[in-house]
Amino acid sequence: MNITGRLTRDAEVRTTSQEKQVVNFSVATNDNYRNRQGERVEQTTYFDCSYWITPNVAKLLTKGTLVELSGRVSTRAWTGKDGEPRSGLNFHTSQIKLHGGGKRAETVQVTSQTESSKGTPKGTEDDLPF
Repeated sequence: MNITGRLTRDAEVRTTSQEKQVVNFSVATNDNYRNRQGERVEQTTYFDCSYWITPNVAKLLTKGTLVELSGRVSTRAWTGKDGEPRSGLNFHTSQIKLHGGGKRAETVQVTSQTESSKGTPKGTEDDLPF
């Protein structure tokens, strides 16, 4: 399954009791449709995501970043602190494609623009080594 959405918080790296590292993050997806009365209804779905392949990706997964994820969905149920039954969706992520939009992407973009504006002076064709 593929989902595209925005991170609702910065990713966290956790270590399991078996000393394996997992990256946990949350993604919100939006869907909209028109009901029978012709009104537009927007529906947001939240996914708790986990990524087991490498913890290094956590640095790039910041709140607001648009991501496209591939993986599988599972459901979970629990009883909240208030005693009420709760349920949620887990997304076991196997691939992550970043589309930007988070704090880190803005920083990278600004840094690369600054460095490219400094650049090297443009030479003439006589300066080429070949």
